[in-house]
Amino acid sequence: MTEKKVRIGCASAFWGDTSMAAQQLVHKGQLDYLVFDYLAEVTMSIMAGARMKNPEAGFAPDFVMTLERLLKPIAEQGIKVVSNAGGVNVRGCVAALQAAIDKAGIDLKVAAVEGDNLVKRQQEFADAGIVEMFSGEEFPEQCLSVNSYLGASAVRDALSAGADIVITGRVVDSAVVLGPLMHEFDWSETDYDQLAQGSLAGHVIECGAQCTGGNFTDWQLVEAGYANMGFPIVECVADGSFIVSKPEGTGGLISVGTVGEQILYEIGDPSQYLLPDVTCDFTQVQLEQLDEGHVLISGAKGRPPSDHYKVSATYMDGYRCNASFMIGGRQAVEKGQRVGESIVERVSFIFNSMGLEAFTATDIEILGSETTYGAHSCALDNREVVVKIAAHHQDKKALGIFAREIAQAATAMAPGLTGLVGGRPKPSPMIRLFSFLWPKDQIAVSFNLNDQSTAVKIAEGVSLENFVSANFTSASAALVSGDSVKELGDCDATTSLINLAMARSGDKGDHCNVGILARDSAYLPYIQHAVQPEKIREYLAHIMSDKSDVKLYSLPGLGAFNLMLEQALGGGGIASLRIDPQGKAMAQQLLDMPVAVPAAMAKKAEENYKAMIESVNSDHNKNNNENGAA
Repeated sequence: MTEKKVRIGCASAFWGDTSMAAQQLVHKGQLDYLVFDYLAEVTMSIMAGARMKNPEAGFAPDFVMTLERLLKPIAEQGIKVVSNAGGVNVRGCVAALQAAIDKAGIDLKVAAVEGDNLVKRQQEFADAGIVEMFSGEEFPEQCLSVNSYLGASAVRDALSAGADIVITGRVVDSAVVLGPLMHEFDWSETDYDQLAQGSLAGHVIECGAQCTGGNFTDWQLVEAGYANMGFPIVECVADGSFIVSKPEGTGGLISVGTVGEQILYEIGDPSQYLLPDVTCDFTQVQLEQLDEGHVLISGAKGRPPSDHYKVSATYMDGYRCNASFMIGGRQAVEKGQRVGESIVERVSFIFNSMGLEAFTATDIEILGSETTYGAHSCALDNREVVVKIAAHHQDKKALGIFAREIAQAATAMAPGLTGLVGGRPKPSPMIRLFSFLWPKDQIAVSFNLNDQSTAVKIAEGVSLENFVSANFTSASAALVSGDSVKELGDCDATTSLINLAMARSGDKGDHCNVGILARDSAYLPYIQHAVQPEKIREYLAHIMSDKSDVKLYSLPGLGAFNLMLEQALGGGGIASLRIDPQGKAMAQQLLDMPVAVPAAMAKKAEENYKAMIESVNSDHNKNNNENGAA
C-alpha cells in the first residue's frame, strides 16, 4: 500500500507578492492544496481603513483577481485553496470570489472562518486593564484593528464539512498549511509532534520564495534564477515529516541552506515557538539534502499550546513624513548630514514661531555612507549620497510645513542638492502595534459554509505559567558537545562571520530576529563565543535603545543559533522612522562581524567561501560565452 502524501504549494508571502506564483503552482505543481498568505499587522490596519471608507472593502482583492484566472484548472485538478485573504471583511471576500465562481459556471464551495475580528470589544479590553505585552503601555483610546491569531482547527473543520476554498481573517501564518494536514491525516488536537511538524511545514513555505533561494545569504548560487523564481511545495506524510521542493523548470535553489535560513526566520525562542494549536520545539530539527531539488525535514517536537490567544491591535499615533533627496560632490556625506540637521532645525524655528509643539521624533540617515552600519561603516568619501529625513508629529499640518521646507535647501544650503525622491513628501498616519493575550474560552470561533454557521471547538491549552523561556547555557552546552567557550584553543586570527555561517533577519514588532546557520559544525564554538549577548549589544550599539535586550538561543539539530534583539527597531514596522524598520538588513551587518578563530581555520574558511564564489562566477562566464556563441 502506497503511503499517503499531501502536496501543498504557497503562492503568496504578503499582500503584493507576484501573481505569477499561483499560475506556476497550479500548472506545474501537481498540488492537492494551494495556499496564500497576505496578512501582516500593518496590513490589517490598512484593510480596516479601507473598509471605513467602503463597507465592501477590507480584504485582499488580489486573491480574487488571481483565482478568477485559475478557477477552471483548480476545479479540474481538484485543488483545494486556503487563504487568509479575508482580512477584516471575510464575508466580503467570500462574496467577491463566489461571484467570480458563479460567472465561470463552476461548482466550488467557499467557506469563511470567523471569530478573529475583535474590534467591537475594545471597551471590554480597556476595562479589563489590558496592557501591551512587551512595553506595558495602557490600552489605546481608539484602535483601527483588533484581531486574535486563530489556529488551524476552523480550517480543518471547514474542509471536513466539504469546503473547496477556505478564506480566513487573522490566523497564524502556518495555519493555512496545518489545517489541511489535520484534515487529510486526521490528526487530533493532542498529536503534538505531528502538529509541530505540520506547523513547521507552514512556517517554511509561508514566506514564499524565501525558502527556494530568495533572500539567501549565498545569493550568488541562485544565479539566473530570480526572473522565473520557483515557489515552494511541501510534500507531507502522516508522521509529519515533509520534503520541500519547487516546480520543475523554475529558477531558485532548494538546499539545506535556503531551507535552514527560513526555519530560523522570525521564530524567537526555538524551544517554544508558541502557536494556537501547539507549542513547537525546533531545536532538534534535522535537514537532509535528498538531491539537487529536494530537502527532507523532520525532528520537530510539540507540546500543548497555551490557553490564551495572542491578539494584535493597531492604532494611530499622530503622523509621519519621509523626505529623500540626492546630494553630490566632494564630502557628500558631511554635506548631507549638515543639510539634514539644518532642515530639522529650521522647521523647529518655524514651529516655535507659530506656537506649534516640537517634533516628537526625527531621524536622519545618509544612504550610501553605510549609515545602517554605525561605527562599522567602511564607506569611502562618497561623492553621491541620498539624504533621508523622517519626522513624527501629532499635528498633520505641522508635517505639511516640514514637507514644504525641504526644497528651499537646494538654494539656501550646501551645493549639489537635487532630485527630491518622489516629489514633495506627504504626511501619513503613524500606525503602531499593540499586542496582548486573551483567554481562548472568551473568543468564539466558527466557519460559515452554504450560509450556515458552525461553531468550532478549540482545545483548552495549558496555563501561561507553564511557559518559561529556555535557558541558553544548558542549550548551548548540547550544541557544542561540551566544549567550553573559554577553551577554544589558540584563536590567533579573525575572519568575517560570513565565512563561517549564513544568516537571515526579520522582525517581530519592535524586536529583530537574526538566525545564524553554521557552514560547518567545527565553527560552532567560535560562533557561539562571538555572538554572546553582551558582544552583540556592543557591536550593534548604534541600533540599540536603553530598553533593548539581547537573547541568544541554540538549535543543536541544525547547528544554528537564534538571536533576539528586543526593542531594537525604533518602534518597528511603520512606527519606525528608520530606513530598515523591519531589521531585514541586520543579518548582513552581522555577517561582516569579525570572529576570533585559529589561523588555520580562518584560512580554510576563507578559501572555501572564495572557492564557492569563484565557481559560481566561472559557471556564469561560461554560460554567457555559450549564449553569445549561440
